[in-house]
Order: sequence, then structure tokens, then C-alpha cells
Amino acid sequence: MIDKKLIPVGGLKREPFSGSHSGMRYIFRVDESKETFTVTVYPEPWSFEKTPEEKKEHESFPMSDEGMDSAIEWLYHMYDQKKELWQESSKNAMHIVHKGTV
Repeated sequence: MIDKKLIPVGGLKREPFSGSHSGMRYIFRVDESKETFTVTVYPEPWSFEKTPEEKKEHESFPMSDEGMDSAIEWLYHMYDQKKELWQESSKNAMHIVHKGTV
């Protein structure tokens, strides 16, 4: 899903990092204090900004290598915990988008 080498802790201070895995989207964003960062997961198909808040789950971590390890572990946990939701989101993403544009 994600390799820690792809998102160096210092890089989050410059810009967010986002990605997806089998219907689960995620975004890493540094918090205002610059001492912590928050990871948010949400289902496809919409962007972070267009996804309703009630469909998002957040967790904060310290801005450190250990914090990044914990964040990635949490991401894997969230995927496993809601695997059916993510897979259903992925499978239906094009149908939802298509219906919304007709």
C-alpha cells in the first residue's frame, strides 16, 4: 500500500501527501503546530474536499520517524478494519460518478 520512503517526515512540512489503495483514499497533512501530522482516510470516488466529513476518519501522529511508522500501521489497520467498504467503494466508483454527471 505505502512505503515509508515515499513520504519523508520533513516533506510533509512542505506539502500534503495523498494516495489510494483499493477504494480507500488517504491524505497526510501537517498540523498547524508543525509538531504533529494528521492522516485521514475516506472512500472513493470523491476528492478530500468533496467527501462529506462524516465519511472521513482522522488520526494524529507526532512529526517523527516513529510517528510515520505508527501512521502507516494505522493506515493498514484502517484498510483491514473496513476492507468491505473500501472494496465496494472501488467497485462502484465509476457508477457513482457516471450517475452524478447524467
